[in-house]
Amino acid sequence: MHNFTPLSGFLGGALIGLAAAMLMLLTGRIAGVSGVVGGLLQAGAADRGWRIAFVAGLVAAPLIAALFGAPLPRPAMDASLAVIALAGLLVGFGTRMGNGCTSGHGVCGFARLSVRSIAATLIFMLVAFATVALVRHGLGG
Repeated sequence: MHNFTPLSGFLGGALIGLAAAMLMLLTGRIAGVSGVVGGLLQAGAADRGWRIAFVAGLVAAPLIAALFGAPLPRPAMDASLAVIALAGLLVGFGTRMGNGCTSGHGVCGFARLSVRSIAATLIFMLVAFATVALVRHGLGG
C-alpha cells in the first residue's frame, strides 16, 4: 500500500462527516455530489446558490491546500480521452440508475441507516472488488 496516512485519512473523513451532518442539520439536504450537481443542471432551480458554493468548495479546497504547501498530485490516467469519457458517462448512468452516488449513499444514506443506501453501498463495493480482481488478475494485468 502506498502513501498510507491514517491520521490524514481520519481527519479527512471526520471533516467529510461533519460537513455532511451540518448540511443535513442546517438545510435538510443530503451531501450527495451527483444530486448537488444534478440540481445545478435543472432549469430554474431555486436553491442554486448553495449548490454553486458546494461545488466551488470541492474545486477550491485542494487549490487552497496547495497554497499552504500540500502537494497537488497530477492525476495519472493511462487511458485515452475516449476511454475516460466513456468511463465518465458510465459513472453518470450508474448514479442515475442507483438514485445517487457513493457519497450520497455511502456517507449520508448509511449514516441515516437507509436500507436502500446500505444496499447500494454494498453493491458499489462488491462491484468494485470484482472489477479490480478482473482487471488486475483476469485480464492479464
